Amino acid sequence: MGCAAGLDPLSQDSERPVHRVWVDQFLLAVYQVTNADYARFVQSTGCPAPPFTRDPNLNHPQQPVVAVSWHEAIAYCEWLAGGTGKKFRLPSETEWERAARGGREGELYPWGDTPPQALPDYAARCAAYWKAGPEPVGGGNANGYGLYNMCDNVHEWCSDWYSPDYYAISPERNPRGPENGARRASRGGSWRHHIKMSRCAARSSIPPEFHYTDYGFRVACDVL
Repeated sequence: MGCAAGLDPLSQDSERPVHRVWVDQFLLAVYQVTNADYARFVQSTGCPAPPFTRDPNLNHPQQPVVAVSWHEAIAYCEWLAGGTGKKFRLPSETEWERAARGGREGELYPWGDTPPQALPDYAARCAAYWKAGPEPVGGGNANGYGLYNMCDNVHEWCSDWYSPDYYAISPERNPRGPENGARRASRGGSWRHHIKMSRCAARSSIPPEFHYTDYGFRVACDVL
């Protein structure tokens, strides 16, 4: 987990030290939660709809839902768990990075070390969707685990509190982040960024009450 100094000029101190961790088996959604998914939650619970539901650049049913706070993402997982009897939740940072790598160790991206701009479909995806909003989920190629958009489209909330120096004290098994903090961890790329795809190890964070148009989430589930 993490990215060694010198491996990529964009890597940050918060991604070090590189360390090996073990995680228990878990499930992760193939796709980011969509507007259609989230609309069912809103209709069922009466929770407020996201603030940009009337924006034509953001409200396609198969686009990832955006501008939901961390608290609202947690509420969605709890609603989904209540309706199914399964333990749905947000993934931890460790689980997210494990899943994003798709079984590839020590490489920058889910597909290897090739820069995103050199991928054959990168320019077309930027031109088609990533100027004013995210693309519908399932764009591009799946990673080695069959997961889509793991490092692009929108940032994804994680369950952890964020600390830039957490890796120095992180336990080896099932790390869940600091006990408290002011910002919640997130992972993945963003349609708003100059480079739309992020490295597997890249970390980000914002306060949990914020609503950003490039923030969404996907659900994890415990294996019963």
